[in-house]
Amino acid sequence: MSKRLPKIYLKLLVSILIVSIQACAISKKVPLTASVPSIAPQSSLVDSPTQSISTSEIPISPVPSLSPIISSAVLSPTPSSVTITAVKGNLFIRRGPDMAYNPIALLLNGQSAPVLGHDVLRNWVEVPIAALPGKTGWISIQTVYSSLSGDPMDTPEIVPASWPVAAYIRNCMYDKMIVEPGDTVLESLLNAPDNEMWIYPGLHKVYDTDVDGQPEVFSVDLREGMTVDVRIDGNGDHHKCP
Repeated sequence: MSKRLPKIYLKLLVSILIVSIQACAISKKVPLTASVPSIAPQSSLVDSPTQSISTSEIPISPVPSLSPIISSAVLSPTPSSVTITAVKGNLFIRRGPDMAYNPIALLLNGQSAPVLGHDVLRNWVEVPIAALPGKTGWISIQTVYSSLSGDPMDTPEIVPASWPVAAYIRNCMYDKMIVEPGDTVLESLLNAPDNEMWIYPGLHKVYDTDVDGQPEVFSVDLREGMTVDVRIDGNGDHHKCP
């Protein structure tokens, strides 16, 4: 029996050795498989904006803040590409859609401008003013001096922001006068109040109809809100209104 003990001990020793080797091998493999779902890479994605936000998620200024406003729409023609051209002469560009508004610019003969909108009566169109960036004005389409390309009714209807301010010319002389353009008669001072008439803003000349040849006696660049007096007649006489 004593001879068998060494063999038994030897087998036990070998078994223990094998078990310990396997256990050691398993203990070496566990850290390798556990390191794959490591938390570190996930935390780095959260902390780094360049990794956690895709390019499609980068904040961009809202589009409405870049949209043009009608009153400053000098950027480009309207989508309908409606244009107005001055033909046979120059066209006044006025502050509003009526002859009672001040002329503020000219569309020269042969020049064209994009139509931005039309008035409620459909007699005027709004255009950008090339010489005044950011400004717009109005041109009458009821004149032979304007030619349209396209239908202005395809553009927006625009309401002016303010009413015109009346302008007047008053005759302080005893002769009857006539104002051109427009053939507006100014009665003699003796026929007041018909000696004062509302006149559209613009360049005007006054002629004495009671003197042969109807000489010019007065000229004025009339503006909204002005009242001007004719104080000289065709004979060179002067007089002030009372």
